Amino acid sequence: MGKSLLVVESPTKMKTLSKFLGKDYVIKATYGHIKDLPKSKLGVDIEKGFAPHFMTVKGKAKVVEELKKIGKDVDEILIGSDPDREGEAIAFHVADIVGKKKQIKRVLFHEITKKGVRDALKSPTVLDEAKYDAQKARRILDRLVGYKISPLLWEKVSYGLSAGRVQSVALRLVCDREEEIEGFVKEEYWVVDVDLGLQSGDTFKATLEKKGDEKIRIATQDEAEAIKREVEGNDLTIKKIEIKERHVPPQPAFITSRLQQEASRKLKFSPKRTMMLAQKLYEGVDVGEDGLTGLITYMRTDSVRVSGEAIKDARQFINESFGKSYLPKTPHVFKNRKTAQDAHEAIRPTYINLTPERLRPVLEKDLFALYDLIWKRFIASQMAHEKLKTKTVDVESGEYLFVARGSEVIFDGFTRIYQEEREDEEAGTYLPPMKEGEKVRLNDTILNQRFTLPPPRYSEASLIKVLETKGIGRPSTYATIVSTVQDRDYAKKDKGRLIPTSLGTMVNKLLKEFFPLIVDVDFTAKMEDRLDLIEDGKKSWVKSLGKFYEVFEEALSAAQQGMKSLKQEEKETDIVCDLCGKKMLLRWGKNGEYIVCSGKPACRNKKNVRIESDGTIKVIEAEIKGICERCGGNLIEKRGRFGRFLACSNYPDCKYTAPYHLGFACPEEGCTGKLVEKTSKKKKKFTSCSRYPDCNFATNAEPIEGPCPACGAPTLFSYRKKTSCLRKDCGWTSE
Repeated sequence: MGKSLLVVESPTKMKTLSKFLGKDYVIKATYGHIKDLPKSKLGVDIEKGFAPHFMTVKGKAKVVEELKKIGKDVDEILIGSDPDREGEAIAFHVADIVGKKKQIKRVLFHEITKKGVRDALKSPTVLDEAKYDAQKARRILDRLVGYKISPLLWEKVSYGLSAGRVQSVALRLVCDREEEIEGFVKEEYWVVDVDLGLQSGDTFKATLEKKGDEKIRIATQDEAEAIKREVEGNDLTIKKIEIKERHVPPQPAFITSRLQQEASRKLKFSPKRTMMLAQKLYEGVDVGEDGLTGLITYMRTDSVRVSGEAIKDARQFINESFGKSYLPKTPHVFKNRKTAQDAHEAIRPTYINLTPERLRPVLEKDLFALYDLIWKRFIASQMAHEKLKTKTVDVESGEYLFVARGSEVIFDGFTRIYQEEREDEEAGTYLPPMKEGEKVRLNDTILNQRFTLPPPRYSEASLIKVLETKGIGRPSTYATIVSTVQDRDYAKKDKGRLIPTSLGTMVNKLLKEFFPLIVDVDFTAKMEDRLDLIEDGKKSWVKSLGKFYEVFEEALSAAQQGMKSLKQEEKETDIVCDLCGKKMLLRWGKNGEYIVCSGKPACRNKKNVRIESDGTIKVIEAEIKGICERCGGNLIEKRGRFGRFLACSNYPDCKYTAPYHLGFACPEEGCTGKLVEKTSKKKKKFTSCSRYPDCNFATNAEPIEGPCPACGAPTLFSYRKKTSCLRKDCGWTSE
């Protein structure tokens, strides 16, 4: 038998596969895409049926030549790139360069294990043209939107801006939520709680819920005080006790979106980082004696389906490790959503016996954390239900009804290894034994003033959940969508929540006005559905692009005529310059609105402003942060490419600048530096010492007041709900 060439896209995958395959296989990696649309031009011939002009990616010429050379000397060519649209595109581009004379086969590795590899090689398939068409259609759609709208934004707003097809919808969701928050009018309401004593001496709390048969809403303090007086004059009696047993089923093994959401909530990983780590776990990690081993199944999936063999292994492990009480009589079977493509299994460990504890010594910290999450979620999905005893107690006081709710775990079930998020705050609240008809003693009446809350800003996890619910994006694109919105400086993350920047708000406003279909949620979702139909061979990719471009071209033409240039627009205001007395002009910049003196260039007065909802212009006075050591002027906060910094108010006469101080001392022993805020080239915020490079202290943790109880360092740091001392050789951490 002659040799076979097996082409994959990743060097790690290549090394892992070489473990299982003998000398009959020559395994080579493409190191990602080898062909793509050119960066310097559109690269799509619209007149000739949207024909793409794919070119060899810069730096991949040697890879291409090597594949051509080896392809001539082998009897068979197998392409084992990832089993998704991007993988199919790589497969077609490889087939294109090695020539179609040879018999080319496609192998789909759903897991990179000895069995998974053998099964794939036993049943090779052909290249999937419909899947490649779907990838081409998506790539060309994104290119048309990006290359046609972006130059318009450069001309009218600011150079370097871009508009992505799906990312623009994500930006709209973030901006719409911000508008909801800004327009929210809070309403006052009051909650009345009572602290009650039983004849046994035990106490419990109940909340007022009804007056007569109707739910009660208390709008003012006066109403709450009146109720308090009435209740204090009444007898209180336990009217009804309802005890139920509730069974809580486990959740299925992860799909891509759920993995990203859970990793964001529990591990504080960005979706992008989660997918990077998951890719490593799928392709193979060095686990010691066994070498490179693929630890999880393919990580881009929307299916909760799991193989019968994996379920059998999980059930055996549960029985041996936890006992029969934790093993349900029959395996749990989960249903997919109607829109799921079901091309791959759910994300699960490839070897059940490779437990997280067994791999802890050989896995990097973050790889271990993600593997631990995936492994436990899968095992938990086949464990017995959690059993809760819930108790609801109605306490009567005249015409008022107070309710106390509590629950206790009577069997932990799957929660023994995997704790899921609780939606009900009352879960776990214990209520003491009591009887119906028992009179209770009123110890205290507590009045709590509350206000209705606006909807919360999106976190990366909750934005992905909304994108998934609305049918925008697919498992392979969620992480990219969320990271791109931030990379373009259209949204920033503050305390884990996404806030649109001034730039993002302005770009969204222009896109909504001139390209409403591009940022329309329903239209984008329908486009995603159409791409799925192209992949299934039910729609033509050329006709689909034609229909889109017809509408898009009209909007583009209207925008070129109607969009005003913000770079040149100036509007006179009623605000008078405090230096020369002339009127100030309103302008717009990348960081938002600002005003300049109409007496420019003679007068260089400039101030930042905020436009209120009613249209009034409010000047944001610069807060003095210190004294300039060069000229004695005031130091004020400024914002540049790499975040906040301090600059002299006498600029441009004085060009002194300093890093933005956070008000904390450097924790290193003997260092006199202050902690300053910095932003990396990848726009990630971090904290470092102002005496750099003399002091190399840097961290991503948030500084808080010290001192350290162990070494006396003046500053401590908070990270993932733990407080630690980061002074070298100390290592103190709060329990």
